[in-house]
Amino acid sequence: MTGFTVALVLVAAAAGLLRWRRPAWYWLTFGVTLAVVRVLVRYGSVMDACGLTVPPARWRLALARAANRPIPGPRAPRILRLGPTRTGLILRLKLRPGQDAFDVAAASDRLRHSFSMYGVTSRELRSGVVEVRMTGYDVLKRVQMPAKTETQTMRVPVALRQNGSVHYRDYRAIPHALTLGATESGKSVYQRNLVAGLAPMDVALVGIDCKQGVELFPLARRFSALADDPDTAADVLDALVVRMERTYQVIRAQQRIAADVPDAEIAADIWDLPDHLRPVPVVVLVDEVAELALYANKEEEKRRDRIITALVRLAQLGRAAGIYLEICGQRFGSELGKGITMLRAQLTGRTAHRVNDETSANMAFGDIAPDAVLAAIQIPAEMRGLAIAGDSSGGWHRIRAPHTSLRQAVNICNRHADRTPDLPELAPFRPAFSASAAAPVSLAKASSAAV
Repeated sequence: MTGFTVALVLVAAAAGLLRWRRPAWYWLTFGVTLAVVRVLVRYGSVMDACGLTVPPARWRLALARAANRPIPGPRAPRILRLGPTRTGLILRLKLRPGQDAFDVAAASDRLRHSFSMYGVTSRELRSGVVEVRMTGYDVLKRVQMPAKTETQTMRVPVALRQNGSVHYRDYRAIPHALTLGATESGKSVYQRNLVAGLAPMDVALVGIDCKQGVELFPLARRFSALADDPDTAADVLDALVVRMERTYQVIRAQQRIAADVPDAEIAADIWDLPDHLRPVPVVVLVDEVAELALYANKEEEKRRDRIITALVRLAQLGRAAGIYLEICGQRFGSELGKGITMLRAQLTGRTAHRVNDETSANMAFGDIAPDAVLAAIQIPAEMRGLAIAGDSSGGWHRIRAPHTSLRQAVNICNRHADRTPDLPELAPFRPAFSASAAAPVSLAKASSAAV
Protein backbone atom coordinates (compact mmCIF):
# COMPACT_ATOMS: atom_id res chain seq x y z
CA MET A 1 0.00 0.00 0.00
CA THR A 2 2.90 2.32 0.79
CA GLY A 3 4.43 1.67 -2.62
CA PHE A 4 1.13 2.44 -4.32
CA THR A 5 0.83 5.70 -2.39
CA VAL A 6 4.35 6.73 -3.33
CA ALA A 7 3.68 5.92 -6.98
CA LEU A 8 0.45 7.93 -6.86
CA VAL A 9 2.26 10.91 -5.35
CA LEU A 10 4.97 10.69 -8.01
CA VAL A 11 2.40 10.57 -10.80
CA ALA A 12 0.56 13.56 -9.33
CA ALA A 13 3.83 15.48 -8.99
CA ALA A 14 4.78 14.64 -12.57
CA ALA A 15 1.36 15.77 -13.80
CA GLY A 16 1.65 19.05 -11.88
CA LEU A 17 5.16 19.67 -13.20
CA LEU A 18 4.10 18.98 -16.78
CA ARG A 19 1.05 21.21 -16.45
CA TRP A 20 3.27 24.05 -15.25
CA ARG A 21 6.26 23.67 -17.56
CA ARG A 22 4.95 21.71 -20.54
CA PRO A 23 1.17 22.16 -20.89
CA ALA A 24 1.14 20.48 -24.31
CA TRP A 25 2.77 17.33 -22.90
CA TYR A 26 0.44 17.39 -19.91
CA TRP A 27 -2.56 17.54 -22.21
CA LEU A 28 -1.43 14.58 -24.30
CA THR A 29 -0.56 12.42 -21.26
CA PHE A 30 -3.11 13.29 -18.57
CA GLY A 31 -5.34 16.17 -19.61
CA VAL A 32 -7.14 14.60 -22.56
CA THR A 33 -8.33 11.58 -20.52
CA LEU A 34 -9.55 13.72 -17.63
CA ALA A 35 -11.30 16.12 -20.03
CA VAL A 36 -13.16 13.33 -21.85
CA VAL A 37 -14.37 11.85 -18.55
CA ARG A 38 -15.39 15.29 -17.32
CA VAL A 39 -17.40 16.05 -20.46
CA LEU A 40 -19.20 12.71 -20.50
CA VAL A 41 -20.08 12.83 -16.77
CA ARG A 42 -21.21 16.44 -16.69
CA TYR A 43 -22.75 16.65 -20.17
CA GLY A 44 -26.44 16.37 -19.31
CA SER A 45 -26.41 18.68 -16.30
CA VAL A 46 -24.21 21.25 -18.07
CA MET A 47 -26.48 21.39 -21.11
CA ASP A 48 -29.48 21.85 -18.86
CA ALA A 49 -27.80 24.60 -16.83
CA CYS A 50 -26.69 26.43 -19.99
CA GLY A 51 -30.19 26.39 -21.46
CA LEU A 52 -29.27 24.00 -24.27
CA THR A 53 -32.05 21.49 -23.66
CA VAL A 54 -35.58 21.23 -25.01
CA PRO A 55 -38.71 19.78 -23.34
CA PRO A 56 -39.56 16.18 -24.24
CA ALA A 57 -41.81 15.62 -27.23
CA ARG A 58 -45.53 15.38 -26.63
CA TRP A 59 -45.70 11.79 -27.79
CA ARG A 60 -43.08 10.86 -25.16
CA LEU A 61 -45.12 12.57 -22.46
CA ALA A 62 -48.29 10.80 -23.61
CA LEU A 63 -46.51 7.45 -23.74
CA ALA A 64 -45.13 7.96 -20.22
CA ARG A 65 -48.56 8.81 -18.85
CA ALA A 66 -50.17 5.84 -20.60
CA ALA A 67 -47.54 3.45 -19.28
CA ASN A 68 -47.60 5.05 -15.82
CA ARG A 69 -43.90 5.79 -16.00
CA PRO A 70 -41.91 8.81 -14.80
CA ILE A 71 -42.14 11.83 -17.05
CA PRO A 72 -38.97 12.08 -19.16
CA GLY A 73 -36.68 15.04 -18.53
CA PRO A 74 -35.47 17.67 -20.99
CA ARG A 75 -33.36 16.48 -23.89
CA ALA A 76 -29.86 17.76 -24.64
CA PRO A 77 -28.27 17.81 -28.12
CA ARG A 78 -27.11 14.36 -29.17
CA ILE A 79 -23.36 13.76 -29.27
CA LEU A 80 -22.34 12.60 -32.75
CA ARG A 81 -18.62 12.63 -32.09
CA LEU A 82 -16.23 13.28 -29.22
CA GLY A 83 -12.62 13.18 -30.29
CA PRO A 84 -9.30 14.40 -28.85
CA THR A 85 -6.86 16.64 -30.72
CA ARG A 86 -3.30 17.72 -29.95
CA THR A 87 -4.64 20.83 -28.22
CA GLY A 88 -8.13 19.96 -26.99
CA LEU A 89 -11.38 18.20 -27.84
CA ILE A 90 -13.83 18.29 -30.72
CA LEU A 91 -17.47 17.79 -29.78
CA ARG A 92 -19.92 17.40 -32.66
CA LEU A 93 -23.57 17.87 -31.68
CA LYS A 94 -26.87 17.14 -33.39
CA LEU A 95 -29.28 19.87 -32.34
CA ARG A 96 -32.80 19.08 -31.22
CA PRO A 97 -35.84 20.59 -32.99
CA GLY A 98 -36.21 24.23 -31.96
CA GLN A 99 -32.51 24.76 -31.22
CA ASP A 100 -30.18 27.03 -33.17
CA ALA A 101 -26.43 27.19 -33.67
CA PHE A 102 -26.47 30.68 -32.15
CA ASP A 103 -27.66 29.17 -28.86
CA VAL A 104 -24.48 27.10 -28.64
CA ALA A 105 -22.29 30.05 -29.61
CA ALA A 106 -23.93 32.25 -26.96
CA ALA A 107 -23.26 29.61 -24.30
CA SER A 108 -19.59 29.08 -25.23
CA ASP A 109 -18.21 30.92 -22.23
CA ARG A 110 -20.47 28.99 -19.83
CA LEU A 111 -19.43 25.72 -21.44
CA ARG A 112 -15.80 26.71 -20.95
CA HIS A 113 -16.29 27.15 -17.22
CA SER A 114 -18.50 24.09 -16.79
CA PHE A 115 -16.12 21.70 -18.57
CA SER A 116 -12.99 23.35 -17.05
CA MET A 117 -11.46 24.04 -20.47
CA TYR A 118 -9.31 26.97 -21.52
CA GLY A 119 -11.41 28.02 -24.51
CA VAL A 120 -14.56 26.98 -26.37
CA THR A 121 -15.65 28.00 -29.87
CA SER A 122 -18.41 26.67 -32.09
CA ARG A 123 -19.34 26.68 -35.74
CA GLU A 124 -22.20 25.28 -37.75
CA LEU A 125 -21.15 22.50 -40.10
CA ARG A 126 -24.53 22.03 -41.72
CA SER A 127 -28.16 22.46 -40.82
CA GLY A 128 -28.69 21.01 -37.35
CA VAL A 129 -25.05 19.98 -36.76
CA VAL A 130 -22.67 22.13 -34.69
CA GLU A 131 -19.00 21.50 -33.99
CA VAL A 132 -17.74 22.66 -30.59
CA ARG A 133 -13.95 22.96 -30.48
CA MET A 134 -12.46 23.07 -26.96
CA THR A 135 -8.85 23.84 -26.08
CA GLY A 136 -7.29 22.40 -22.96
CA TYR A 137 -4.56 25.01 -22.43
CA ASP A 138 -3.32 28.36 -23.74
CA VAL A 139 -1.97 27.34 -27.14
CA LEU A 140 -0.89 30.93 -27.91
CA LYS A 141 1.39 31.28 -24.89
CA ARG A 142 4.01 29.09 -26.55
CA VAL A 143 3.14 28.56 -30.19
CA GLN A 144 4.00 25.16 -31.60
CA MET A 145 2.86 24.58 -35.15
CA PRO A 146 1.83 21.03 -36.13
CA ALA A 147 4.52 18.92 -37.72
CA LYS A 148 2.30 18.42 -40.77
CA THR A 149 0.12 21.09 -42.34
CA GLU A 150 -1.99 21.15 -45.47
CA THR A 151 0.02 22.12 -48.54
CA GLN A 152 -1.81 23.78 -51.39
CA THR A 153 -0.91 26.30 -54.06
CA MET A 154 -0.73 29.84 -52.66
CA ARG A 155 -1.89 28.69 -49.21
CA VAL A 156 0.61 29.38 -46.44
CA PRO A 157 0.38 28.34 -42.75
CA VAL A 158 1.46 31.46 -40.86
CA ALA A 159 0.05 31.24 -37.34
CA LEU A 160 -1.90 29.23 -34.80
CA ARG A 161 -5.44 30.11 -33.80
CA GLN A 162 -6.69 30.18 -30.24
CA ASN A 163 -8.82 27.09 -30.86
CA GLY A 164 -5.71 25.10 -31.78
CA SER A 165 -6.24 25.05 -35.55
CA VAL A 166 -3.76 26.41 -38.07
CA HIS A 167 -4.32 29.86 -39.54
CA TYR A 168 -3.59 29.91 -43.27
CA ARG A 169 -2.97 32.84 -45.57
CA ASP A 170 -4.87 31.67 -48.64
CA TYR A 171 -4.21 34.04 -51.53
CA ARG A 172 -6.67 32.43 -53.89
CA ALA A 173 -9.51 32.83 -51.38
CA ILE A 174 -8.42 36.23 -49.97
CA PRO A 175 -6.17 37.86 -52.57
CA HIS A 176 -5.26 41.08 -50.74
CA ALA A 177 -4.68 41.73 -47.04
CA LEU A 178 -3.81 44.47 -44.59
CA THR A 179 -1.66 43.98 -41.48
CA LEU A 180 -1.63 46.68 -38.80
CA GLY A 181 0.30 46.96 -35.57
CA ALA A 182 2.30 49.30 -33.40
CA THR A 183 6.07 49.20 -33.08
CA GLU A 184 7.29 46.00 -31.41
CA SER A 185 3.89 44.34 -31.82
CA GLY A 186 5.10 41.40 -33.93
CA LYS A 187 4.41 42.52 -37.51
CA SER A 188 7.95 41.72 -38.62
CA VAL A 189 7.77 38.15 -37.30
CA TYR A 190 4.41 37.66 -39.01
CA GLN A 191 5.94 38.93 -42.26
CA ARG A 192 8.94 36.63 -41.91
CA ASN A 193 6.64 33.62 -41.49
CA LEU A 194 4.79 34.70 -44.60
CA VAL A 195 7.96 35.02 -46.69
CA ALA A 196 9.35 31.75 -45.30
CA GLY A 197 6.13 29.97 -46.22
CA LEU A 198 6.09 31.40 -49.75
CA ALA A 199 9.78 30.78 -50.42
CA PRO A 200 9.42 27.05 -51.37
CA MET A 201 6.52 27.83 -53.74
CA ASP A 202 6.59 28.79 -57.40
CA VAL A 203 5.81 32.43 -56.79
CA ALA A 204 7.55 35.74 -57.40
CA LEU A 205 8.08 37.98 -54.39
CA VAL A 206 8.22 41.75 -54.77
CA GLY A 207 9.21 43.84 -51.76
CA ILE A 208 8.70 47.52 -51.03
CA ASP A 209 10.53 48.54 -47.87
CA CYS A 210 11.02 52.29 -47.56
CA LYS A 211 12.99 51.93 -44.33
CA GLN A 212 16.07 51.64 -46.54
CA GLY A 213 15.30 47.96 -46.90
CA VAL A 214 16.24 46.95 -43.35
CA GLU A 215 13.32 44.50 -43.00
CA LEU A 216 13.33 42.81 -46.42
CA PHE A 217 16.96 43.39 -47.41
CA PRO A 218 18.29 40.20 -45.71
CA LEU A 219 15.73 38.09 -47.60
CA ALA A 220 16.64 39.57 -50.98
CA ARG A 221 17.89 36.35 -52.60
CA ARG A 222 14.30 35.12 -52.83
CA PHE A 223 12.88 38.41 -54.17
CA SER A 224 12.40 39.14 -57.85
CA ALA A 225 12.32 42.89 -57.16
CA LEU A 226 13.04 45.14 -54.20
CA ALA A 227 12.46 48.84 -53.68
CA ASP A 228 13.92 50.73 -50.72
CA ASP A 229 12.67 54.26 -51.44
CA PRO A 230 9.39 55.80 -52.70
CA ASP A 231 10.79 56.72 -56.12
CA THR A 232 11.82 53.14 -56.87
CA ALA A 233 8.56 51.88 -55.38
CA ALA A 234 6.59 54.00 -57.86
CA ASP A 235 8.54 52.49 -60.76
CA VAL A 236 8.06 48.95 -59.43
CA LEU A 237 4.31 49.42 -59.09
CA ASP A 238 4.06 50.85 -62.61
CA ALA A 239 5.94 47.80 -63.90
CA LEU A 240 3.48 45.54 -62.08
CA VAL A 241 0.56 47.35 -63.72
CA VAL A 242 2.19 46.72 -67.10
CA ARG A 243 2.62 43.04 -66.22
CA MET A 244 -1.02 42.85 -65.16
CA GLU A 245 -2.18 44.25 -68.50
CA ARG A 246 -0.01 41.81 -70.44
CA THR A 247 -1.32 38.90 -68.36
CA TYR A 248 -4.88 39.88 -69.20
CA GLN A 249 -3.96 39.78 -72.89
CA VAL A 250 -2.72 36.19 -72.43
CA ILE A 251 -5.96 35.22 -70.66
CA ARG A 252 -8.06 36.88 -73.36
CA ALA A 253 -6.22 34.97 -76.09
CA GLN A 254 -6.80 31.65 -74.30
CA GLN A 255 -10.40 32.05 -73.13
CA ARG A 256 -11.77 29.45 -75.55
CA ILE A 257 -15.41 30.52 -75.43
CA ALA A 258 -16.59 28.46 -78.38
CA ALA A 259 -19.94 26.73 -77.94
CA ASP A 260 -18.39 23.26 -77.77
CA VAL A 261 -15.95 24.15 -74.97
CA PRO A 262 -17.07 23.02 -71.46
CA ASP A 263 -17.66 25.77 -68.92
CA ALA A 264 -14.88 24.48 -66.70
CA GLU A 265 -12.29 25.05 -69.43
CA ILE A 266 -13.13 28.71 -70.11
CA ALA A 267 -10.25 30.83 -68.81
CA ALA A 268 -11.11 33.75 -66.53
CA ASP A 269 -7.86 34.05 -64.56
CA ILE A 270 -4.34 32.63 -64.61
CA TRP A 271 -5.39 29.48 -62.77
CA ASP A 272 -7.61 28.48 -65.70
CA LEU A 273 -4.69 28.63 -68.14
CA PRO A 274 -2.63 25.57 -69.14
CA ASP A 275 0.51 25.06 -67.08
CA HIS A 276 2.85 26.02 -69.91
CA LEU A 277 1.05 29.34 -70.43
CA ARG A 278 0.32 30.27 -66.83
CA PRO A 279 2.30 33.31 -65.66
CA VAL A 280 4.06 33.11 -62.33
CA PRO A 281 1.87 34.58 -59.53
CA VAL A 282 3.30 37.63 -57.78
CA VAL A 283 2.99 38.57 -54.11
CA VAL A 284 3.75 42.22 -53.35
CA LEU A 285 4.83 42.93 -49.77
CA VAL A 286 4.68 46.57 -48.65
CA ASP A 287 6.43 46.94 -45.31
CA GLU A 288 5.29 50.44 -44.25
CA VAL A 289 2.52 51.87 -46.39
CA ALA A 290 2.54 55.29 -44.69
CA GLU A 291 5.96 56.03 -46.17
CA LEU A 292 4.41 55.73 -49.63
CA ALA A 293 1.56 58.09 -48.83
CA LEU A 294 3.38 60.91 -47.05
CA TYR A 295 4.73 63.93 -48.96
CA ALA A 296 6.34 67.29 -48.22
CA ASN A 297 6.19 69.17 -51.53
CA LYS A 298 4.42 69.20 -54.87
CA GLU A 299 6.81 66.77 -56.53
CA GLU A 300 6.39 64.24 -53.74
CA GLU A 301 2.62 64.72 -53.90
CA LYS A 302 2.63 63.76 -57.58
CA ARG A 303 4.71 60.69 -56.79
CA ARG A 304 2.36 59.81 -53.94
CA ASP A 305 -0.73 60.02 -56.17
CA ARG A 306 1.03 57.83 -58.73
CA ILE A 307 1.84 55.20 -56.09
CA ILE A 308 -1.64 55.10 -54.54
CA THR A 309 -3.28 54.97 -57.98
CA ALA A 310 -1.12 51.99 -58.96
CA LEU A 311 -1.89 50.20 -55.67
CA VAL A 312 -5.62 50.76 -56.11
CA ARG A 313 -5.48 49.43 -59.67
CA LEU A 314 -3.58 46.34 -58.54
CA ALA A 315 -6.02 45.78 -55.68
CA GLN A 316 -9.05 46.09 -57.95
CA LEU A 317 -7.77 44.20 -60.99
CA GLY A 318 -4.74 42.17 -59.90
CA ARG A 319 -6.43 39.03 -58.57
CA ALA A 320 -7.25 37.45 -61.92
CA ALA A 321 -3.75 38.30 -63.16
CA GLY A 322 -2.19 36.53 -60.19
CA ILE A 323 -0.93 39.67 -58.42
CA TYR A 324 -1.61 39.76 -54.68
CA LEU A 325 -1.02 42.56 -52.18
CA GLU A 326 0.23 42.19 -48.61
CA ILE A 327 0.27 45.66 -47.06
CA CYS A 328 1.67 46.38 -43.60
CA GLY A 329 1.63 49.55 -41.53
CA GLN A 330 1.12 51.10 -38.13
CA ARG A 331 -1.91 53.13 -39.21
CA PHE A 332 -3.96 53.12 -42.38
CA GLY A 333 -6.57 55.83 -42.07
CA SER A 334 -7.98 58.62 -44.19
CA GLU A 335 -5.36 61.04 -42.82
CA LEU A 336 -2.95 59.49 -45.32
CA GLY A 337 -4.81 61.27 -48.11
CA LYS A 338 -7.15 60.59 -50.98
CA GLY A 339 -7.42 57.08 -52.32
CA ILE A 340 -6.45 55.41 -49.03
CA THR A 341 -9.95 54.39 -48.02
CA MET A 342 -10.59 53.12 -51.55
CA LEU A 343 -7.47 50.99 -51.28
CA ARG A 344 -8.42 49.72 -47.81
CA ALA A 345 -11.84 48.66 -49.07
CA GLN A 346 -10.14 46.27 -51.52
CA LEU A 347 -8.04 44.58 -48.82
CA THR A 348 -10.30 41.72 -47.76
CA GLY A 349 -8.05 40.09 -45.19
CA ARG A 350 -7.36 42.08 -42.03
CA THR A 351 -4.83 41.33 -39.30
CA ALA A 352 -4.29 43.67 -36.35
CA HIS A 353 -1.51 43.24 -33.82
CA ARG A 354 -1.31 45.39 -30.70
CA VAL A 355 -2.34 48.96 -31.53
CA ASN A 356 -1.91 52.16 -29.57
CA ASP A 357 -5.49 53.41 -29.79
CA GLU A 358 -9.00 52.32 -30.65
CA THR A 359 -8.98 54.37 -33.85
CA SER A 360 -6.24 52.18 -35.31
CA ALA A 361 -8.26 49.05 -34.51
CA ASN A 362 -11.28 50.63 -36.18
CA MET A 363 -9.19 51.12 -39.32
CA ALA A 364 -8.81 47.35 -39.53
CA PHE A 365 -12.17 46.01 -38.34
CA GLY A 366 -14.60 48.89 -37.99
CA ASP A 367 -16.16 48.27 -41.40
CA ILE A 368 -16.14 44.45 -41.40
CA ALA A 369 -16.12 43.05 -37.82
CA PRO A 370 -16.92 45.59 -35.09
CA ASP A 371 -16.70 42.89 -32.41
CA ALA A 372 -13.02 42.41 -33.24
CA VAL A 373 -12.16 46.02 -32.39
CA LEU A 374 -12.48 45.42 -28.65
CA ALA A 375 -10.38 42.26 -28.88
CA ALA A 376 -7.65 44.13 -30.79
CA ILE A 377 -7.26 46.91 -28.23
CA GLN A 378 -7.05 44.38 -25.38
CA ILE A 379 -3.85 42.71 -26.64
CA PRO A 380 -1.22 43.13 -23.88
CA ALA A 381 2.15 44.65 -24.72
CA GLU A 382 4.06 41.61 -23.42
CA MET A 383 2.28 39.25 -25.86
CA ARG A 384 4.26 40.15 -28.98
CA GLY A 385 2.95 38.44 -32.07
CA LEU A 386 -0.60 38.06 -30.76
CA ALA A 387 -3.07 39.39 -33.33
CA ILE A 388 -6.69 39.43 -34.41
CA ALA A 389 -7.37 38.13 -37.91
CA GLY A 390 -10.64 38.69 -39.75
CA ASP A 391 -12.13 39.09 -43.21
CA SER A 392 -15.15 40.61 -44.90
CA SER A 393 -17.38 37.74 -43.73
CA GLY A 394 -17.43 39.27 -40.25
CA GLY A 395 -15.71 36.34 -38.56
CA TRP A 396 -12.46 36.79 -36.66
CA HIS A 397 -9.91 34.74 -34.76
CA ARG A 398 -7.20 35.39 -32.20
CA ILE A 399 -3.91 34.16 -33.67
CA ARG A 400 -0.21 34.18 -32.92
CA ALA A 401 2.64 33.45 -35.29
CA PRO A 402 5.50 31.21 -34.12
CA HIS A 403 8.69 33.11 -33.45
CA THR A 404 10.91 32.97 -36.53
CA SER A 405 14.27 34.66 -36.18
CA LEU A 406 15.72 36.70 -38.98
CA ARG A 407 18.49 34.12 -39.40
CA GLN A 408 15.95 31.31 -39.85
CA ALA A 409 14.05 33.31 -42.49
CA VAL A 410 17.29 34.19 -44.28
CA ASN A 411 18.37 30.54 -44.36
CA ILE A 412 15.03 29.48 -45.83
CA CYS A 413 15.16 32.19 -48.51
CA ASN A 414 18.76 31.34 -49.42
CA ARG A 415 17.90 27.64 -49.60
CA HIS A 416 15.15 28.34 -52.13
CA ALA A 417 16.89 31.15 -54.01
CA ASP A 418 16.90 29.01 -57.16
CA ARG A 419 13.09 29.32 -57.27
CA THR A 420 13.28 33.09 -57.74
CA PRO A 421 11.76 33.73 -61.18
CA ASP A 422 13.10 36.29 -63.64
CA LEU A 423 10.26 38.61 -64.67
CA PRO A 424 11.06 40.83 -67.65
CA GLU A 425 9.00 43.74 -66.35
CA LEU A 426 10.82 43.66 -63.02
CA ALA A 427 14.32 42.87 -64.23
CA PRO A 428 15.66 46.42 -63.60
CA PHE A 429 14.62 46.15 -59.95
CA ARG A 430 16.02 42.74 -59.10
CA PRO A 431 18.61 42.87 -56.30
CA ALA A 432 22.13 42.67 -57.71
CA PHE A 433 24.58 40.30 -56.03
CA SER A 434 28.33 40.53 -56.08
CA ALA A 435 30.55 37.55 -56.89
CA SER A 436 31.32 36.96 -53.22
CA ALA A 437 28.64 34.99 -51.41
CA ALA A 438 29.35 36.97 -48.25
CA ALA A 439 29.01 40.35 -49.93
CA PRO A 440 25.98 42.45 -49.07
CA VAL A 441 23.05 42.75 -51.43
CA SER A 442 22.73 45.98 -53.35
CA LEU A 443 19.27 47.46 -53.77
CA ALA A 444 20.32 49.66 -56.64
CA LYS A 445 18.69 49.03 -59.99
CA ALA A 446 20.56 46.61 -62.15
CA SER A 447 20.41 49.05 -65.04
CA SER A 448 22.08 51.84 -63.07
CA ALA A 449 24.71 49.38 -61.81
CA ALA A 450 25.53 48.49 -65.38
CA VAL A 451 26.07 52.15 -66.20
